[in-house]
Amino acid sequence: MSLAGQVEYSQDEYGLGKSGLRYTELRCTKLGCTAKLGRTLLCIAELRRSSLCIAELRRTALCIAELRKTLALRCSGDLVLRCSDVLSSDGMEEFSSNGHRFRRIPRQPVAANLELDPLLKENLEQWPHLNELVQCYKADWVKDENKYGHYESIAPISFQNQIFEGPDTDIETETRLASARHSKTEDATDDDIPSTSGRQLPEASVSDTSYSKVLKHFGESPLPAYEAAFDWENERSLIFGQRTLETQPAQYGSGLKISVKVLSLSFQAGLVEPFYGTICLYNRERREKLSEDFYFRMLPTEMQDGRLSSEPRGIFSLDAPSASVCLLIQLEKPATEEGGVSPSVYSRKEPVHLTEREKQKLQVWSQIMPYRESFAWAIVPLFDNNTASASASGGAASPSSPLAPSISGSSSQESVAEPIAKIALDGKLAYSSGSSVIAEISNLNKVKESYTEDSLQDPKRKVHKPVKGVVRLEIERLQSGHVDMDAISENGSITNDSVDTGNQYADATFAKCHSNGSDGPRDCNSKWNFIDGKDVRKNSLNGFPGNNPDSSSYDFQAFDFRTMTRSEPFSQLLHCLYLYPLTVSLSRKRNLYIRVELRKDDADVRKQPLEAIYPRDPGGLLQKWAHTQVAVGARVACYHDEIKLSLPAILTPQQHLLFTFFHIDLQTKLEAPKPVVIGYAALPLSTNAQYVFIPSKSGSLLFIRIVTEKLDEWIRLRSEISLPIIRELVPHYLQDSGKERLDYLEDGKNIFRLRLRLCSSLYPINERIRDFFLEYDRHTLRTSPPWGSELLEAINSLKNVDSTALLQFLQPILNMLLHLIGDGGETLQVAAFRAMVNILTRVQQESSDGAERNRFLVNYVDYAFDDFGGRQPPVYPGLSTVWGSLARSKAKGYRVGPVYDDVLAMAWFFLELVVKSMALEQTRLFYHSLPLGEDVPPLQLKEGVFRCIMQLYDCLLTEVHERCKKGLNLAKRLNSSLAFFCYDLLSIIEPRQVFELVSLYMDKFSGVCQSVLHDCKLTFLQIICDHDLFVEMPGRDPSDRNYLSSILIQELFLTWDHDDLSQRAKAARILVVLMCKHEFDARYQKHEDKLYIAQLYFPLIGQCMQILDEIPVFYNLNAVEKREVLIVILQIIRNLDDASLVKAWQQSIARTRLFFKLLEECLILFEQRKPADSMLMGCSSRSPDGEGSTSPKYSDRLSPAINNYLSEASRQEVRELWEENLSAAVSLQVLEITEKFSIAAASHNIATDYGKLDCITSIFTSLFSRSQPLAFWKVLFPVFNSVFNLHGATLIARENDRFLKQVAFHLLRLAVFRNDNIRKRAVIGLQILARSSFYYFLQTTRLRVMLTITLSELMSDVQVTQMKSDGTLQESSEARRLRKSLEEMADENRSPELLTECVLPENALVAIPEVVSENRWSWSEVKYLSDSLLLALDASLEHALLASVMTVDRYAAAESFYKLAMAYASVPDLHIMWLLHLCDAHQEMQSWAEAAQCAVAVAGVVMQTDDNIHALQALVGRNDAVWSRDHVAALRKICPVVSCEITAEASAAEVEGYGASKLTVDSAVKYLQLANKLFSQAELHHFCASILELIIPVYKSRRAFGQLAKCHTLLTNIYESILEQESSPIPFTDATYYRVGFYGDRFGKLDRKEYVYREPRDVRLGDIMEKLSHIYESRMDGNHTLHIIPDSRQVKADELQPGVCYLQITAVDPVMEDEDLCSRKERIFSLSTGSMRARVFDRFLFDTPFTKNGKTQGGLEDQWKRRTVLQTEGSFPALVNRLLVIKSESLEFSPVENAIGMIETRTAALRNELEEPRSSEGDQLPRLQSLQRILQGSVAVQVNSGVLSVCTAFLSGEPATRLRSQELQQLIAALLEFMAVCKRAIRVHFRLIGDEDQDFHTQLVNGFQSLTAELSHYIPAILSEL
Repeated sequence: MSLAGQVEYSQDEYGLGKSGLRYTELRCTKLGCTAKLGRTLLCIAELRRSSLCIAELRRTALCIAELRKTLALRCSGDLVLRCSDVLSSDGMEEFSSNGHRFRRIPRQPVAANLELDPLLKENLEQWPHLNELVQCYKADWVKDENKYGHYESIAPISFQNQIFEGPDTDIETETRLASARHSKTEDATDDDIPSTSGRQLPEASVSDTSYSKVLKHFGESPLPAYEAAFDWENERSLIFGQRTLETQPAQYGSGLKISVKVLSLSFQAGLVEPFYGTICLYNRERREKLSEDFYFRMLPTEMQDGRLSSEPRGIFSLDAPSASVCLLIQLEKPATEEGGVSPSVYSRKEPVHLTEREKQKLQVWSQIMPYRESFAWAIVPLFDNNTASASASGGAASPSSPLAPSISGSSSQESVAEPIAKIALDGKLAYSSGSSVIAEISNLNKVKESYTEDSLQDPKRKVHKPVKGVVRLEIERLQSGHVDMDAISENGSITNDSVDTGNQYADATFAKCHSNGSDGPRDCNSKWNFIDGKDVRKNSLNGFPGNNPDSSSYDFQAFDFRTMTRSEPFSQLLHCLYLYPLTVSLSRKRNLYIRVELRKDDADVRKQPLEAIYPRDPGGLLQKWAHTQVAVGARVACYHDEIKLSLPAILTPQQHLLFTFFHIDLQTKLEAPKPVVIGYAALPLSTNAQYVFIPSKSGSLLFIRIVTEKLDEWIRLRSEISLPIIRELVPHYLQDSGKERLDYLEDGKNIFRLRLRLCSSLYPINERIRDFFLEYDRHTLRTSPPWGSELLEAINSLKNVDSTALLQFLQPILNMLLHLIGDGGETLQVAAFRAMVNILTRVQQESSDGAERNRFLVNYVDYAFDDFGGRQPPVYPGLSTVWGSLARSKAKGYRVGPVYDDVLAMAWFFLELVVKSMALEQTRLFYHSLPLGEDVPPLQLKEGVFRCIMQLYDCLLTEVHERCKKGLNLAKRLNSSLAFFCYDLLSIIEPRQVFELVSLYMDKFSGVCQSVLHDCKLTFLQIICDHDLFVEMPGRDPSDRNYLSSILIQELFLTWDHDDLSQRAKAARILVVLMCKHEFDARYQKHEDKLYIAQLYFPLIGQCMQILDEIPVFYNLNAVEKREVLIVILQIIRNLDDASLVKAWQQSIARTRLFFKLLEECLILFEQRKPADSMLMGCSSRSPDGEGSTSPKYSDRLSPAINNYLSEASRQEVRELWEENLSAAVSLQVLEITEKFSIAAASHNIATDYGKLDCITSIFTSLFSRSQPLAFWKVLFPVFNSVFNLHGATLIARENDRFLKQVAFHLLRLAVFRNDNIRKRAVIGLQILARSSFYYFLQTTRLRVMLTITLSELMSDVQVTQMKSDGTLQESSEARRLRKSLEEMADENRSPELLTECVLPENALVAIPEVVSENRWSWSEVKYLSDSLLLALDASLEHALLASVMTVDRYAAAESFYKLAMAYASVPDLHIMWLLHLCDAHQEMQSWAEAAQCAVAVAGVVMQTDDNIHALQALVGRNDAVWSRDHVAALRKICPVVSCEITAEASAAEVEGYGASKLTVDSAVKYLQLANKLFSQAELHHFCASILELIIPVYKSRRAFGQLAKCHTLLTNIYESILEQESSPIPFTDATYYRVGFYGDRFGKLDRKEYVYREPRDVRLGDIMEKLSHIYESRMDGNHTLHIIPDSRQVKADELQPGVCYLQITAVDPVMEDEDLCSRKERIFSLSTGSMRARVFDRFLFDTPFTKNGKTQGGLEDQWKRRTVLQTEGSFPALVNRLLVIKSESLEFSPVENAIGMIETRTAALRNELEEPRSSEGDQLPRLQSLQRILQGSVAVQVNSGVLSVCTAFLSGEPATRLRSQELQQLIAALLEFMAVCKRAIRVHFRLIGDEDQDFHTQLVNGFQSLTAELSHYIPAILSEL
């Protein structure tokens, strides 16, 4: 069962108590079905297994018995142990005092077996400085868990990709898009989406939706998206002077750590006997040993037992990678038997294998031989020479480096597990379990002769033979911080399970052995094998003692000798001596080894030595002696052994090292070889002893304190000592008196060389420190006042101690000085305080790492200082007193020396000491008395102490205030320290006492002060408001709410009115960080908590609105600052209850408007503008104001902290994801508030403008006008429906025209969207508007006008055409979607489905509102509305499609303008606009009549009327009615398009900016005058007369006589022009007309249609053929050609050739209204023209001759005639140049009817000329010229063939027989009548002519006679008739 399964985190959340504090409770909580009571023991076992032993539980006052008792009392049934402080993030013990504030961190010494002198242990109190030193090194660290804040955040919410309108958001791809983005987001969750705090909780944690059942929101809170990368730790680190938590002081050094494990040893000859070895770190350049030895052994298979599977690892520490650092491996084996198997078998060149006898012999010998000899050595370089450069440049290391691929860079080998950098829980860079590297060391050098480590690299020495063997090492790089102190084994090593691998030096790489040169005496054959990376924790489970009781797997932490020379405090109790025997020089060869032991005295040799020597095997006890290797057969015996001794704490002159030298016979005998003693050597540990007499409290005992020169020397340098060897020992051999009896070897020469290395943290090398310790002991042990000034001198001399020594003993020195400050007299207090200030300043300056708070000092305060463990009174009263006294002296003007500046610089240290001292006293006071689960009561400070603190605080504030004005950085740091002082006190003493300090601060820095002072004030507030319990702080008075929040809000608003831009941004940032901290706090996820916080900050909104109302503070902020403020306001509003919101809206209408003005600002500043939506939004007039049509970069809309977090491009997508969600959340939040407001407004209990509801309309307008995601649109329309249900009458009233027009526009815009979900909702929105129109206006006329207006505006933004592949234009998808939406709007069958999809009831449209009694919905009305909009859409589309040919095809262009004018006829302004466009187009074509018609139509818009004359009066000038219905009827005769249908709509559509308000009589007159001018240019003077007759009444009514005179003058001119036209001999024609037929698919809509074109009168048939050919040839593609049909015959379209487009162009004649179209006469147009008849034509005809015998042409007797009459759609002159033929009829005439018609036509022409009325003799005579022309064409000889040919064709031969008698008689009668009229005309001609025409008359007479003679052959009766 894992501990994680048993131990959970729990917090009891209480309401606001007396102090407003909330604490974590250590308790047992009853749960549903978990563990039984008995299972708690398993939990305790898990605690035990996690290095929390029972003793540790006892030390935290919660022993096992107490725990059981608690469990029995508190729980029954199923339960589980819960505690919030069981395990910390780093795995160390966190049991605190009763689960409250402090956590004890146990410290294990390097040598756990270190035993002090029993006498010293019993009487340690008599050695105060030693007692202090021991307590300093052995006492647990006490860490204040509250100091740096504690923050548990909820799990970060998962963001969904928002679907915006874009190229790929149609209904088919929407789901795919969302799922694809979602999966990509999930893939990036671990790396790309950060935790909201330093720690991620599981998804099951309480989130924002945890109280959704209580309060349902439309969407997620905007804050998580705005601060998606919120990191509380990071935000705190940005505060000036922020305290940063230092990592726990390293107990085994810091820097790079490397673990080495020996996996195997193999030889070519085989591994038969055991081998032993050591590994240490060695510096080749300095020939210096860097660490103690790590011992290992390798046994042959036959000798292995179960323990071999758990071979220990050695862990070595390095400061930094260096090419000179290597591993020194030295092997040893059992001493070689004389005559036995020689070690040379392992180094032979040729392959050799041991025989079975040799193997057996070696095995037997190794079992009986306990002594070893050196065998081989090897040096393994750990780093390449290019390590440093690789580290600097980031380049990859050498490929040969063992750890290069896994640590330095990427590897191409798949087997290497590459560590991946992740964002760890603490926010720092960490690494996964690194990859270990297997190093095969094959360059073993056989020891040819004895050697020492110094000689290994000597190039002059003889090259050693290579050993044919391989040592396999597993080398791994560890991160030093992950070596857990709890895992320390009892012998000072650490267990394997605690090591977590990492990579601190990513570019430093291990290297292979160098091949040659001075680095090694022989070639290197080392080979590096890379294996899969292994998790060390997994790998070591089998060897972990808790899991496998039989194993003893330990990691050996090799002591780093450089610890003794580093400038850093000692953290361990070290008191060891390392001994290195070097050489023994003898005169004969011996097999020599040495035994080393530590003896207490030399009195009795038989006494046992002290147990002081560390064993080689891990886990063993201290031993009495140790043996070196055997130097076999050597005169000069050399050794490489390292022997480690534990020194007594108190050294005496009698304590000494004794060396015994043995010779051993290496031959096999009946029994094991027995060593023989050949001599001794002794080394006293102290000389020149100094005796110090110290009287004790218990009596006059003599204690000896030794300070020796010898120890000083050992500490200073690793000295070599030479000693003589004594043959025999005698009692008292150390004393001078006994030395005379000693017998020495080799004539008493110093033949034994050895080296010593002392490692002690008890004995300082510095004399001044020793003196201080001595005087401290004297002072502490004295009961009387101190002697003289010795102690003061010792204290003062501390300032001259060198920095290294000072740092090494920093902690005990500070403890002693604090003791003196708290316990000494005033003089001693001041001296100690000054010395302490000096020491702190030196430490800060001399060992500074650039931090404001030196890490050594921070570690002292945070970990080491425990206020003497409660053994002495607390420090804070004395420290406060002496500091306060100094501060008051300074304030009074006394000279306090330069030390005061140092006091201020180090104020943070003293303030933190004071606070920790208080907190420790608080904890100890209630340690045993506080019931479980109770809050710790505040510490009650004595009145004098608090007064002293107040005075000190006031003095420091004064310093801050004065020094800030000078701009000193010290003042700002001191300000932060004071803020943290208050921050800390809030958790210790009564908060209201702290509020006195805060109030004192605010009074000192009141108002808007200097910029630097105000910045200090902001920093102060920033720090104290970051307190864990800020939310729960009480008010300054019991009746008040949170005091800190109130002053915070007040100061923030003062800041926003400040000129300093940086401070304004800082103030806004403070607010956002605080709100984020509350929002993501796991403690405050209940609805009532969020409500409380919202109410706490609600005054912020009130001040915002007040400031908006009074001074423009908010608008002076830049966009970033505004966003910061607004996101907080949104968060506050979100969590407020409805009652609070309503209360805010009840104050005044102006305040309510300002409230919603803030919401509008939110929408502006947080809009997410998608590039694809710019087509519909970017250029629109509806683009939101504020920041321009283009919104800011999305990265600017997120929190400023986001840019710091997301600086690399790879995070771009995540950033956009956050931005999308932020925009959606803001819009949904604003919509939610708006709905609440709508509901409140319905009950009329708030203050707002109920006439317009401008708050609602402004928000809806803003929401609609911005780019929104699909999630928003889905929520919007149910709210939209609800609001219109409640307030429909107000919202669609004329007062809200602007709002309604905006909404209509945006609904039509949404109806164009590709996203079908949005488009459907737009359809529903349009139906909701229609429903409101039905119920409140009874019809949709006004809505139709409104939608028509907005559709016109939308058409200017929407691209309705798109280019096809062939380059032509076609209808765009946008236009098709809009068409589909408008059609669905009127689709009754589809409506229920759409309503359901939009989450609306199916009867939403037909439901009857409360104010209405009947259902007024009409689908037919909606259909008409839809059709009107579709008509406008089609017209716009057609106009756009003609864009490319607009300048070529003027006819089509004019038609498109005309259709637009008609489509928008319901909106007078739009109707007039397009008519004027059409007028301009006609004038460019010089189509004056059509242009005049356009002007008349514009005037008609003003003049049109219906049955209600008041409507006309309202339309024209308001009671300025000058025209009657007769006038309008007269206008309609000129321009039939003038209609009265739109009058009602025009009057109803009095929309703001549109409608009839612009139409006046003056404007109508202006356009009538334009029409008059244009008609005059067209020479249609009869129209001019009619128009002037409409203008004259206006001038009459206004008595404008001058204008009247001009009008009558114009009328005179017009009538004269008409007379001139009538009197012209050539009949006047105003235009020519042509019928054009279109046949071919390339003509599009024109295919198979006929039009009548009206052209100027000078355009002939050839001209129009050429013009139309030019127009339509450009439309032909490569597959089509254009052909013109040359005749006017009927066309059968189906028989035409495919691929050819045909034009048939025929001249036609207009038909008068009273003309007989069935007459067979030939038509002569001039004969039908009346004098004043209006030239308005809608019928046209043309005659086509044909034969029925199939011949193309024939004689008169075969020639038939077809007369075709065309009816057009409208009449000419029209608004366009061509009109569609809507009806075509034809008549056929036979040949004889043709002949009779021809003769009758000529007869009628002559008669008409003769019968003209005559008014006077001169004027009324027939015109001579006209008569001559007609007579010449009738009787002249050359044209006689016309009449004669008829006689020849029909009155002679066979055709005469075919005529019916009636036809014959008609033909003869016509001829006779024709001749009679000719005879009469000749007579009239004779009377008219003068002399000059006599000849012409004679010719006429002769012609007539000749014609008569010819006709008499066919009609004999003609002679008698004439």
